[in-house]
Order: sequence, then C-alpha cells, then structure tokens
Amino acid sequence: MSLNPIRPWRNIERRKSRQIMVGNVPVGGDAPISVQTMTNTITSDVKGTLDQVIRSANAGADIVRISTPDVESTAALRDIVRESPVPIVADIHFHYKRAIEAAEAGAACLRINPGNIGDAKRVAEVVRAARDHGCSIRIGVNAGSLERHLLEKYGEPCPDAMVESGLDHIKILQDHDFHEFKISVKASDVFLAAAAYQQLAAATDAPIHLGITEAGGLVSGTVKSAIGLGSLLWFGIGDTIRVSLSADPVEEVKVGYEILKSLGLRTRGVQIISCPSCARQGFDVIKTVEKLEQRLEHIKTPMSLSIIGCVVNGPGEALMTDIGFTGGGAGSGMVYMAGKQSHKMSNEQMIDHIVELVEARAAELAAAEKAAE
Repeated sequence: MSLNPIRPWRNIERRKSRQIMVGNVPVGGDAPISVQTMTNTITSDVKGTLDQVIRSANAGADIVRISTPDVESTAALRDIVRESPVPIVADIHFHYKRAIEAAEAGAACLRINPGNIGDAKRVAEVVRAARDHGCSIRIGVNAGSLERHLLEKYGEPCPDAMVESGLDHIKILQDHDFHEFKISVKASDVFLAAAAYQQLAAATDAPIHLGITEAGGLVSGTVKSAIGLGSLLWFGIGDTIRVSLSADPVEEVKVGYEILKSLGLRTRGVQIISCPSCARQGFDVIKTVEKLEQRLEHIKTPMSLSIIGCVVNGPGEALMTDIGFTGGGAGSGMVYMAGKQSHKMSNEQMIDHIVELVEARAAELAAAEKAAE
C-alpha cells in the first residue's frame, strides 16, 4: 500500500493477492511491484544474451524473461541462469518438453499456457517438473492467441473471453494441486487490456503480471504502457510489470521504473523534475537534463533533483526536492539544498557541480540507511 497521511489523495490501496516466489523475488502480497523485461537475442548465444540480462539488471530489472523455442535454447539456459544476477523466466510455447528442460536448467519461472502444451498427461509432466525444481509458473493469456472455442463463443477477443481463458488455465494448475502461479491477460489494445485486467483482478487472488503487449516503439509504446499500466496500478492492480517495446530491453526497464516512480510505488535513482524550457530560461535546460540523465544513471539511491530554467517556478519546485538548480542570473543560477537557497554556481560549471552534489548526497543517504539496519 502507498500511504501518504499528509496528502491522502496520493494514496494507492493495492489489491490483496497471495504471494509467490520467482527465484528470490517475491511477487504479490505486500512485496514491491517488480519490473521485468525480455531479451531479444538468440538464446543460444550465451554471451550476447547474458550481456542483455546484466545490462537490464543494472538498469533495475528484478526479473528477466528469455525465449526458449528449441533444444539449443534450453541447453544454453543452464549457463545463462548460472551467471545471471536476477531470476530467469523461460518463455515456452506449445512444446511441453522445452518447459521440462527449462525447469531442469534452473529457470525460476515458466511462462506457459497450460491449454496449448498438450493433453492432461503432458501438463502433469510440466507441473511435476516445475514442482521438483522449485519453479513458479506464469499463465500468459494474450488477445492475439486465444483458443478457437473462445473466439467462436464470443466472436472476437474481448475481456470475457480473455478472463475465461485465464480462469480455465488456473483450474488446470489447481487440479494438479499447483498454486505457485501468476497470471497475465495482455492485449495491444489499451481499453481491452485494462478491462480484462480489472475483471481478472476481481475473479482471482493470484498475483497479476501487467503488460500492454506489442505496445510499439519507444515513444508510442511508452505512451500506451503509461496509460494502460498506469491506470491499473493507480487503482491497486498489478504485482509485477513488463513494458513491451520495440526497443532495447534496458529501455523497457527504464520506462517501467518511471511509471512506478510517478505513482510512488517504487523508488530508485534520481528523479529529475525539469521544465520544458522557454525564452525565459537562463541556461539550455534540454541539453542539461540530457547530460545529467546520462551522468546520474549509476545512482541507485532514491533522490529528487529539480532543474528549472527560470525563477517563475524554480524556487517552488526546489522546495520539494533534495537538490535544485534555478536559472535566471547573468551566466549563473542558484543551487538549492533540501529546499533552501545554498549558493550560486556558474552555468558552465553547473553540470559537474550537480553531479558531485548528487553523488555526495547519495553516499550520505546510503550510509544512513546502512547505519539504521
């Protein structure tokens, strides 16, 4: 639950779900909402795939999914899992043997549709492998691949069809006394996905994996995901998320974190509050923010930084941030610390100076947190 007694309009009461484990990452219950991404390398390229996994983890990914469509992929998975800093989800479609091989290779979770991997005997074998090797399962329902009988029943992909598919798959696992699962009902249509997730949230206590599937490129996909995921998270639905972009997986992680940070559901790194710039700006705000984002990527400690071009809103924004810089002087601006005016700094030296201040403040906060443990 996100509680703010001073500003109650910012409160978010999360849906109550039971908790499962994906490797060492708890999903559901009162656990933080985890951020996922998926590699887009050829899985049998162990070095290339691991590089993406590690870069994604460094950007903040809690869990990474890897496609395992063939024997070569599940064979490579063993080496990838061994070196990965985060739990690995094996993405399985149709072939039940790939699921068993992935479980044996050390995958923390299997992403499957129980209804499309074969008869009851094969499903039982996959569930047995998951149980024997400590795997959880994600039931992945997608509007683009609904079962034929549901399309015939409903005429087209719709919330009722997607939720019915999900609940049918849940029953398959529960009939095998397997309960370590989470579920998603993804669609590329924001309205369809949001409606399906709301209906699903009322029908099960299983942890929910949120996503707007095939959302698009970096800009369009970010917008669609922010609208779809943001609205659901705002109303307390969602235990783990993946932003699906036609872009570097690291960008998915960044966008996912920004969505959670904007709602106060996760905190990580520096949150920069900056103006769009105008003729009043005392320095080049856009280029300054671009450089600061790059140079502060390594900071993991939660902090806020305001970069405002003039004195119209600058002092007010600085009141609410850990560190601030407001333009307006002749070639210089005012530095704020903890909301109060501290000292002037030239525009030329401002970026290096702010980086130093942020790094020093992050070190102080990290030390204080460690001392409190």
